Amino acid sequence: MFPDSVLAVLTADNPWLEGGDRNEWIKRHLPSVYIERRAEIKPGERAVLVIGPRQAGKSTLVWHTLSKIDRPCLYVNCEEVAIRDWATSPALFVDGLSGLLPPESVIFFEEIQSLSEAGLFLKGLVDRKTQYSFIATGSSSYELESKTRESLAGRADRCILLPLSFDELMDMKEDAPGLQPKRAQKTMGDLIVHGGYPAVVLGERKESLLTGLVESFVIRDASDRFRIRHTAAFRSLLELMASQIGNLCNFSQWAQVASVSSDTVRDYVSILEDAHVVKLVRPFAGGRRAEITSTPKVYFVDNGIRNRLFGGFGLTQKRPDSGQLVENYIFTELYKKMNPLLDSIRFWRTKSGAEVDFVIERNGVLTGLEVKAGKTYGRVSRSSRSFIQAYAPGHFWVAGDDEHPGFSISGTDVCFIRHTDLHRIIS
Repeated sequence: MFPDSVLAVLTADNPWLEGGDRNEWIKRHLPSVYIERRAEIKPGERAVLVIGPRQAGKSTLVWHTLSKIDRPCLYVNCEEVAIRDWATSPALFVDGLSGLLPPESVIFFEEIQSLSEAGLFLKGLVDRKTQYSFIATGSSSYELESKTRESLAGRADRCILLPLSFDELMDMKEDAPGLQPKRAQKTMGDLIVHGGYPAVVLGERKESLLTGLVESFVIRDASDRFRIRHTAAFRSLLELMASQIGNLCNFSQWAQVASVSSDTVRDYVSILEDAHVVKLVRPFAGGRRAEITSTPKVYFVDNGIRNRLFGGFGLTQKRPDSGQLVENYIFTELYKKMNPLLDSIRFWRTKSGAEVDFVIERNGVLTGLEVKAGKTYGRVSRSSRSFIQAYAPGHFWVAGDDEHPGFSISGTDVCFIRHTDLHRIIS
């Protein structure tokens, strides 16, 4: 059985254990407006690990999943001191469950990275071959990744939940055919300026909410969780990266501006990648041209966070960084749609300056994508033609705010699409 202190916490967090209405209890954890996510959680023999940035909707997704399955469940808040102290032995934990819940129950661990050995603990629970199903959320912090990646190999399914995508927002309601293009344009504009964090999308004070998200990461995560001593340098680095989205990384220059070493900058960038704040996109180098082979580009996973750090929230078409914003938005939508373990997003650039914005490899098929902030006029750049002739991708796409009939270059189909039709590239 659980110690009295642990049992008291579990009972307080799970009132249905003492006769409360389970469904009413779950509803309390769901927002008044729930936006359906494309990600799915399926409790089974393997643990399900839901990771992603702070406030992306991880817990809400789990509660929504639990509301739809007719199985008993138990909520375990791993930030509670009593839980952290007790959740060290999988054997004792399962023994405590046996006196509290039927074997088909689903156990939901929230913020599991708070446990000292989160990965080993989950591994032990799965390896005991019980009939319980385990779901865990984590902030995808460096600690969570380092503790779980190796020990949970083959024992957990990972679900990466990022801020809301264009498709998820468009799924919220059905439009009359004549109104859909207008709503699509507005939805894209909102994502470009304010991003896709659920609270920001649904909230009225969007800029204030974004300020809170940035501050919570810089102050709470950077200072407390990551033990970063130079928080001013960390913030300076964030602002530098925000000002240079879509550009090649210059770690030595960033280190000089932030007054820290290049190694420290690389460590900070690694933390920001693990936390799904930024993403470094590596160059594609197939060896058929004199290509850049090592220097990555930097993008933000959410445009709203980027604009809070640099650039502000003015209308896209009136901004000097409109091209960067559209390119970053295109990246975020591609990244949300792809499997990071199976697919890759890269860019192509030769030493002479020829460049293709994105090179996507999925299921062994190569696809090129050129991004235009405005109209394409049905034209393809010389750089894109050079890439097509060198690598004969399966398709080549040009995304802009207009659409034209496609044609063929050296046997490769070239297609022109609107920014709002990115799903065609992935499908």
